[in-house]
Amino acid sequence: MSDPIRILMCAPDYYDVDYVINPWMEGNIHKSSKERAIIQWQGLYQILKDRSTVELVTPQKGSPDMVFTANAGLVLGNVAVISRFFHKERQGEEPHFKKWFEEQGFSVYELPKDLPFEGAGDALFDREGRWLWAGYGFRSELDSHPYLAKWLDIEVLSLRLINERFYHLDTCFCPLSGGYLLYYPGAFDAYSNRLIEMRIAQEKRIIVEEPDAVNFACNAVNIDKTIVMNKISKTLTQQLNNVGFEVIETPLSEFLKAGGAAKCLTLRFTEPILEDVHANTLIETRVIQMQGHLLDAGVLSKALDLVVESGGSFKVLNFSLGIERQSSSAAEVRVSAPSTESMNEIMSQLLELGAFPSFQEANDAKIEEVNKPGVAPDDFYVSTIYPTEVRIGSQWIPVSKQRMDGVIVIDSNDNTSCKLLRDLQIGDKVVIGVTGIRTIKQSDSRDQRSNNQEFSFMGAGVSSERRVELVVEQIAWELRQIRDQGGKIVVTAGPVVIHTGGGQHLSSLIRDGYVHALLGGNAIAVHDIEQSIMGTSLGVDLLRGIPVRGGHRHHLKIINLIRRHGSIAAAVEEGLITKGVMYECVKNNIPFSLSGSIRDDGPLPDTEMDLIKAQEDYAKLIEGADMILMLSSMLHSIGVGNMTPAGVKMVCVDINPAVVTKLSDRGSVESVGVVTDVGLFLSLLVKQLEKLISPYASSVN
Repeated sequence: MSDPIRILMCAPDYYDVDYVINPWMEGNIHKSSKERAIIQWQGLYQILKDRSTVELVTPQKGSPDMVFTANAGLVLGNVAVISRFFHKERQGEEPHFKKWFEEQGFSVYELPKDLPFEGAGDALFDREGRWLWAGYGFRSELDSHPYLAKWLDIEVLSLRLINERFYHLDTCFCPLSGGYLLYYPGAFDAYSNRLIEMRIAQEKRIIVEEPDAVNFACNAVNIDKTIVMNKISKTLTQQLNNVGFEVIETPLSEFLKAGGAAKCLTLRFTEPILEDVHANTLIETRVIQMQGHLLDAGVLSKALDLVVESGGSFKVLNFSLGIERQSSSAAEVRVSAPSTESMNEIMSQLLELGAFPSFQEANDAKIEEVNKPGVAPDDFYVSTIYPTEVRIGSQWIPVSKQRMDGVIVIDSNDNTSCKLLRDLQIGDKVVIGVTGIRTIKQSDSRDQRSNNQEFSFMGAGVSSERRVELVVEQIAWELRQIRDQGGKIVVTAGPVVIHTGGGQHLSSLIRDGYVHALLGGNAIAVHDIEQSIMGTSLGVDLLRGIPVRGGHRHHLKIINLIRRHGSIAAAVEEGLITKGVMYECVKNNIPFSLSGSIRDDGPLPDTEMDLIKAQEDYAKLIEGADMILMLSSMLHSIGVGNMTPAGVKMVCVDINPAVVTKLSDRGSVESVGVVTDVGLFLSLLVKQLEKLISPYASSVN
């Protein structure tokens, strides 16, 4: 005969809503009726007493939430793990519960004081004894779960709570006898829901809809085939009846005002123990280091927020604050994640912020060979725009051809480089996972703009219309500096440049040596040549700003004309094209690449309709660039941004704020977005350049 089920409860002698530590308490301060609360508690007590052995802990004045004994701790066999309450309002309960467990002869374990864990409110045993479901996200920390696995000698499955109304696991999750589960999926993140579905067969999962969830249908006490709860819909009752459960409703409305119901008011001692189940947890832990201006640049807070938002947990092990103006700070942080998959995702994002593994945890990169052309191994590392190093043979090797969205390949001489998926060949050695990877980010200086003669791009952002003239002045200075020092400036432009009258200004930039490569699509070349020959762009007279009769056919006539001559260069040499952007490119030997698309008319003979070949041409022209001007061409600008490593200054100009924000969000601190008409921008830029006297002119001459 099995041992009787034992349950701990605490009379509501001092129960009230005295403070707000969860959403249910808001607006309910001192609005709970003590008389009704006592009647409701006694009703639950009697139901459970008839079906189990109920023991009582003495209530304490000043601890109104002590009635919720589920949070006293967690018990398995003769082991009790005492809660560490997250909120100070409940921390006074801890010694009273500890004393009770000790007096009952339990082996008591206590978590570190700075590691919150709120007992059986956030840890629920599978009714079959197979594992422990452990919640985290609001009241309990993920790092408490390895302690539970060790002390209770059981497998722990971590579930992340994301809905603040369901701040404890037992508010939205109730394991039932027979391997069934009553739960509300909306309380959990995607990983947790996937884990639940992997462990519990579909026919055993009973999903609770939101109306039942907010009545705390999941906050139920399960004794064999009986489920005791506050309130339940007829539909859910029928579902439970259909699989053999009896449902008993008992009103607990006064306790809902504090965010609790039947399960919160009880702590079960007797849980099944399987001899072949032992300590195990899926949690992974890594120690990372970060260096730089971590506080004033906000890097550390971004990193810690990222860990939490991605379902992980952290503990700052060491922090050294830079005490001088130019001093950098250093931090050592332990990061925990509920699975290897989650850890890899968190680490890949931390690497982009400049984090790197601690010296003790530094290992060589993991490598796997390609066995099918153009297909990388599973879990391949996705490269970013930032300079990256790979650890090979205990040495950190810089990665060449750095770019976004590639893979890192290691050759037979341990040289590393970024490759696109399509370029992978059988036998290529590809870096997988995030072990042995670190990115090198330029340390942000507190004094980036100390020299008022220089324009610093290190404060990436999107400039509004009223700041255009100031931004143009800064960009002009930088352009002049790059040109006169022999640097490289690349322009990617869309047809809006021509439509807004900016063609003449872009032509001037090319003629004056401010453009060393031009990237665009079929349209910019077509409408530039249309404007040059016919004075229109998309059939609109640019001088008068009105459509001309038959103008909608102009671009097709231009395409046909250039196709007859064989190329843009041939049309220039034969005197057909005498001005404009493409004319200046040909006359000044400026290389250009026109990438085609499915919407292109014609296209022009110079337009590359093989997309892969066009990407390769773009990548070659970008190599060695010091600055890229992106002028009203969303798709081409984003494509170029993905091909460009960190360190290249970018200026994105577009009338649509979403376009410049998209580029700025790529993470490059060297990018600046300017929200304005591109024609106006180019006009102001040319005028500003004409005013400048280069500090490098004498050395150039």
